[in-house]
Order: sequence, then structure tokens, then C-alpha cells
Amino acid sequence: MRILLWHGYLLGGTGSNVYTRSLAREWSRAGHDVTVFAQEPRPEDYDLGGASVVRPDIGGLLPTFVLDQYEGMEVRLVQDLTAAEREHYVTANAEALRAHLPADLVFANHVVLGGPVAAATGARYGVKAHGSELEYSMRGNQELSRWGRESLAGAEAVFVGSEHIRRVLDEVVTVLYFGKLLRNKGVHVLFEALRDVDARAVVVGFGDYREELERTAPPRTLFTGPLEHRHLAKLIPLTHVTAVPSIFPEAFGMVAAEAAAAGSLPLVANHSGLAEIAAGVSAEYPEPDRDLASFTTGDSADLAGKLRRLLALEPGERARLQAAARRAVVERWSWAGVARRLLEPFN
Repeated sequence: MRILLWHGYLLGGTGSNVYTRSLAREWSRAGHDVTVFAQEPRPEDYDLGGASVVRPDIGGLLPTFVLDQYEGMEVRLVQDLTAAEREHYVTANAEALRAHLPADLVFANHVVLGGPVAAATGARYGVKAHGSELEYSMRGNQELSRWGRESLAGAEAVFVGSEHIRRVLDEVVTVLYFGKLLRNKGVHVLFEALRDVDARAVVVGFGDYREELERTAPPRTLFTGPLEHRHLAKLIPLTHVTAVPSIFPEAFGMVAAEAAAAGSLPLVANHSGLAEIAAGVSAEYPEPDRDLASFTTGDSADLAGKLRRLLALEPGERARLQAAARRAVVERWSWAGVARRLLEPFN
């Protein structure tokens, strides 16, 4: 095979560097035609088994996952780059790869930025996920997680080095439920919907319905048990959507309000007090998205469709909805506002 092996960093030192040079050496010794794309200034120092090396011109700005010294490079964390800087980096590397096409395979290291680079070539590609990009840059960063997920969608194969990394990779897109585990809370409706949605579910809470829910849960569902609010406050911003699928009348939708305030888009059953939350949030959404705050009570197909639309949002669109949802709950239902209004009849 003719293989273009993209790495983007050096060929010595860290684990992914050693991985790249070792892979190039073994593939070359097996008779494959291998070209390595890396920022290594002295490739002659390494045994690559005859593989050639190309150093793409990226303009001197090197995105990394951990700050370190690179000769002649300005080093910045991936998550600290602007969208324009990331796009320039991807374009420069993709152009270098395209100059060496056709090839049987573009093999890229790291979900970000390797996935977007490989996808931009238009060639057949696979991606190797490493721990550094997932743990240091993508975890908790919705924009990078979405970008990585989109780039993996076009890959013919995605490889991981351990079961741990596979689990972390699965966590990139997450739907959250938190509350009591009772049948009236409608978690079973959410589970029915998730069978048609590519997402991981996290279920937080306790109740006598948990055993049944664990038995019927779709793949990639995590039950955490109860969490204190100080822990929940750190979990909510890591999730894309918080579903409130209750099938029983609710006096209010505090879960949805808390989720929106913390940056997770709320999607609630459209009834009772939940409908008031949905109305307040949707009023702040742009016109095409105003139906994305709620779904028809008990309708798993409607819920699945809304989840797919929310999870497919581009990073900029997602950020706008997050800001709108937070604005709605802060203006209408913040604790400061509630406390103030309770005293108004007595002033």
C-alpha cells in the first residue's frame, strides 16, 4: 500500500512520537510505501525503515495539548487557538498531504487535529486516537469535541490503544438525565429515543426504578448514582443536552433551568410546569430552532428527532443556543430573582 502517515509533531520523546516512527518503520519493512508528515527537524536521527519524511509549512504556530519547547516554533494549546488559526493549520497540513496523493490510505494521529486534517484531504482515511488530545484538550470543550466527532464520522476506521481510551472517546457526545429514578420521570422514554441516536447517556440519581432502567438501558449508558450539587455542577457543562422526559405533571422544571444555566441545552416534555420552562427558553432561541426546547410528552420518536438535531449543531450554532438558554433562565428564574419576587407583595 501507499500510505501517508500524518503526525504533526516530532519523532522522538513522547508516546505518540514513538508510536509514529515505530509504525512508519514496521510498515516500511513490510514493503509498504510510507511517507511521514511531521514537524521533526532531524528525521535522519531515527530508523524509519526507509520511509520518507515531509515537514509541512505551517507558518511557525504549532498547536499542542501540553505546553513544551519546540525548536523554532510558537507553541500554543489547541483550545487556545482561534477558529481562523485552527483552520490555517488544518489547511496547510491538508495541502501538504494532497500534494502526495494518490495514496491508498491517509493515516492520521490524534482525533484533533489529525481527524480534521485527514478529512480535509478528501482521501480515504483512518484516525488513531491518543490520550493527550482527549484528556487535555477535548474533554469539557464542546467545540473541539464536536469538531472531532464530525471528522471521525468520515473515517473508514478509528483506532484506540486501550479500552480506557475507547470509553473516553465514547464520552465525547453525551446526553444527561438527572433526577429521581421513578417511572413517572420518563427515563424509559429517553432510553427508547437513544436507541436511534448516536450518543452516550449519563443517568444521575436514585430510586426504585433503577433496576428496571439498568436492565433496559441502551449501550453506552452510565449510571452514576446520586451526586451532590457541587459534583453535578462540574458534570452538566460536559454534556451536550439535558433531557427532562417526565410523563407526570411537574410543578416546575428546576432540572431544565439548572442545566441551561450551566451550559447544557435543555430538552423537556411539553407539559405542566416543564412547558413554562420550554416557552421561556424557546422565546430566546432564533426562529428556526424554537421547537428544540421541548418534545411531545411520551413520544420517543419526537424526542429522538430533537436530540439528533441538537447534537448535529455546528459549534457556533450550539454556542448561540447555549447563551440564549442561559439568558432565559437567568432573567426569569435565577435565585436572586426568585428571592426578590417573593418579597414584592410585602414591600
